[in-house]
Amino acid sequence: MKIARIHGPEDVRLDDLEMPEPGPRDAVLRVEACGICGSDVGYVKLGGMAGPAPEPVALGHEFMAVVDRVGSEVAHVAPGTRVVMNPIAAANDVGNGNASSGGFCGEVLARNVTEPGVLFPVPDHVSAERAALAEPLGVGMQAVNQAQLSERDQVVVFGAGCIGMMAMVTLKDRGFENVAIVDVSDARLEIARKLGADLALNPERDDVWSVLREAHGTELLLGTIPCNGSDAYIECTGVGAVMSDILDQAKPGAHISVPALHREIFPMSLMTVMMKQLQIRGSMCYPDDFGETVELLSRVDLTPIVTHHFALDDFAEALAIARDPQAAGKVMIHPERNA
Repeated sequence: MKIARIHGPEDVRLDDLEMPEPGPRDAVLRVEACGICGSDVGYVKLGGMAGPAPEPVALGHEFMAVVDRVGSEVAHVAPGTRVVMNPIAAANDVGNGNASSGGFCGEVLARNVTEPGVLFPVPDHVSAERAALAEPLGVGMQAVNQAQLSERDQVVVFGAGCIGMMAMVTLKDRGFENVAIVDVSDARLEIARKLGADLALNPERDDVWSVLREAHGTELLLGTIPCNGSDAYIECTGVGAVMSDILDQAKPGAHISVPALHREIFPMSLMTVMMKQLQIRGSMCYPDDFGETVELLSRVDLTPIVTHHFALDDFAEALAIARDPQAAGKVMIHPERNA
């Protein structure tokens, strides 16, 4: 089978590998759709998860698949079942450093599926590309969880890439009002509006903090210094200057959740954090129950975020589009399609 793998910085190839065979507790999944993640783009640039690796690195962890064959001890899931996978559960590392298991291929070996929390059935009414959004939805959902919100909190999401969009959708699904999202791409902001954003702001055109103060109010620091009244922020840009702005503008006691990949070190005022008693929490991976993502997907159609579809043979073109925030939302690869 063909599989997309990184061989070094900016060196992605479609390699030929043998079809996997399941062990007693494993399953082989036939991939129907796999999204290109922002972290995939970063891995390609670096040549691996954190830099060049000693062996090729398989890409792809946002996928929906059909169970094709199972090991002798697997009884709870049958061939033909439509599923999504927690790609890091039960010692799996699909698309996360594994040399031979990634979603941009015909088949994925899912190990230890007899353990709970690995495979999750997908309802028949949920399309393959919609189901493939379960993994990024989980990341956005965990970012919301880490923000430790109260019922009436007003929240701002910085970054309308896939994770920011999924955080915004989670907020709206949980009943939060006046949810704002900020991005420099009008195309992505338009998708965010379709998915329910109350405010969609472009800092290249809008006076973001003035608009937010009008929408969310203001609060004083030390009784004299006006601050933005938003209760919480979810930082999904990975841009140090954005995080610095949030710290400067946030009101006392605001919560900040950071799911973004901040690869560059930047100055941060701990004096500001101290004086405002800000709560900053990192966010990684998914809720404890990955199945929450499938439950939400079964009720809410998130496919407006999917803007491009490609065959696996066209992976290079798909990757180029995924790198351009002005061109694309989620780029989806369909391994079974012909180029």
